[in-house]
Parts: sequence; C-alpha cells; structure tokens
Amino acid sequence: MSLEFNKAFAAVLTAGIAFMAAGVIGTQLVKPHRLHEPAIALGAVAPTAVPAAAPAALEPIGPLLAAASADNGRVIAGRVCGSCHTFTDGGRAGVGPNLYGIVGNHHAHMAGFNYSAGMKAKEGQPWDYEALNTFIAGPARAIPGTRMAYGGMNSTAQRADLIAFLRSLASTPAPLP
Repeated sequence: MSLEFNKAFAAVLTAGIAFMAAGVIGTQLVKPHRLHEPAIALGAVAPTAVPAAAPAALEPIGPLLAAASADNGRVIAGRVCGSCHTFTDGGRAGVGPNLYGIVGNHHAHMAGFNYSAGMKAKEGQPWDYEALNTFIAGPARAIPGTRMAYGGMNSTAQRADLIAFLRSLASTPAPLP
C-alpha cells in the first residue's frame, strides 16, 4: 500500500516539475513585446465619445386607432404585458397594476399599489391615447425612474392594437380621438 502512495506522489511531483521546466524554457525562447500603456483603458470615458442623439418624435397614435385591432392587442397584451399585469374588472395587482379601465384614468390609478416616485409625480395626469403611446414605446424615457423594466415597443401598429385592447377594458370605452 505504501508503495502505491509513493508512485502517485512521484507522478504528481514529476508532472509539476515538467510543467515548471516547460514554463521556464518557454519564457526564455519566446520574448513577448510588452506594451508601454494598456491597450484598453478601464473606468475612463473616451474624449471622442459622441453624445446620444435625442429620441425621434413618435408618430401620433390617434389616426391609427380607428383601424387598430383590439383582438390583436389582446394577443400582444397576453404575450408582452400578461406576466406582470392583469386585465379584469376589480382584478388584483401583479408585479404591475391591474390595467382594467386605464384609458382615460389618471396615472397611478390603482389604490394601494406601490408606484414609483416618477409615476406618483404624474398622478393627476390622465392616461390619454398619446400618453399611453409614449409610455408603451419606452417606459423609462416617458417616466424617468419608473420601476417598469419593459424596454418598449417599437412598432406603431402594435402599439395601436395594444391601446385599442386597453380601450376595450372598460364598461364604457373612452371615445376615439
């Protein structure tokens, strides 16, 4: 038994010496060119950085709502919004508030929901069609400091369909513009 232990120890020791010798010989044979300064500067902003361009103005959503499909909007809402929001009358809040009756209602409309400071600051303003359009296109751009982690919806037609669906979530839907 002790002879087997000695063989294993000798194998590990021999491998270590072989790797060390290969490293020493390798550094003698290959002399890499060392840079005088780092190739990548960390933590410093490049002085030639171009400032971010202002976001393009959104196309008005009002003219598209007459032809928008609430059924397509229902599918979009289920796929994009359904994991955080509910859509039923008197429904509970999920990660986000219940969106039943949102069109025409005021910002931060659901009592008892913990809204972000940015949303609470807009509490008296109504969720009209253009406000919804702007928010769905980019929540963080529309209301800085919002807790909504959604990045935004680029397609104007999909936003119109989604807003048409949200409009249908009321006992008396808000009139079209």
